[in-house]
Amino acid sequence: MSKNTTAYAKENNFWERNRKSEGYLLKKTLKEILVKIIRAILLFGMCFLILQPILNKISISFMAEEDLYNAMIISIPEHFTAENYRMAANFMSYSQTLLNTLLVSLSTAILQIAVCTIVGYGFARFEFPFKKFWFACVILLIVIPPQTLSTSLYLHFRFFDVLGISKLLTGEGINLRGSAIPYYLMSAGCMGLKNGLYIYMIRQFFRNIPKELEEAAYVDGCGTLKTFVRIMLPDAKPILTSCFLFSFVWQWTDGFYSRMFLGNIKLLSMQLSMIAERLNHYIIYDLHDQSGASVGYTNCIVATGTLMVIVPLLILYLFAQKGFVESISGTGIKM
Repeated sequence: MSKNTTAYAKENNFWERNRKSEGYLLKKTLKEILVKIIRAILLFGMCFLILQPILNKISISFMAEEDLYNAMIISIPEHFTAENYRMAANFMSYSQTLLNTLLVSLSTAILQIAVCTIVGYGFARFEFPFKKFWFACVILLIVIPPQTLSTSLYLHFRFFDVLGISKLLTGEGINLRGSAIPYYLMSAGCMGLKNGLYIYMIRQFFRNIPKELEEAAYVDGCGTLKTFVRIMLPDAKPILTSCFLFSFVWQWTDGFYSRMFLGNIKLLSMQLSMIAERLNHYIIYDLHDQSGASVGYTNCIVATGTLMVIVPLLILYLFAQKGFVESISGTGIKM
């Protein structure tokens, strides 16, 4: 049977079934097509809203200053240049700053997830005094913005002391600002950036794992710690990876805690916030142009610096996502 004959038979079959259903089949088919069209339009609109600013930044980052004020140029630069990237890299001390950001973000994320996993598992599986009260404190940690605690955190780490020992010996507290120690202390105490959210997510995941798995491990002679390490952690790969990526990304782009504590350590988020000021200083004092940097050119260099912050993060995320998919491919979990 030819293709035309087959298509004609199918069409005849459709209209025949539509006639028998008194038009219901046609209405249902048209409704499904309309839903697909609306869904496609909404998805296209959402993707456009997300990608358009990034594409616009990429276009601007390769434009010379004269292209920024040319009304005939919209997306494709006439004077293609990579000078903007060289200037942004110089203003941000890019190589050293990138390495610092990677080390701080990675170490902090690992510490946060290690501690939050233990606390989340404890909330999910064990009973202890004031359990509901402490979990309510975790919820408050999610709800209350960190800016509310900024003054107390600043004073605590500016005049850090344990049981008054430092003040007794030296007469004053220890200034921990300008180092990564406050980051690590807060992360180890589950008071780091978004730690409450990670505890909540991990706790909910462990609660959904059947207790029979742990009971079977206990029967086979495993203790609590061995059961946690050998049974529960392998099953928790999806949620631990998700929380690790959240922690790493938020730490990478954080500017609040970075400005408060890491004044002597250059991070990308801090350097990006000062790039406009450094550009203006360069044009006035190095190029001897007293008018300073124009608004359009400042936005161009800031957009270029933003891309230099985002692109390494995107590359690391893609590698992590690939490793995550491979790590759970044999566990039977559907992505």
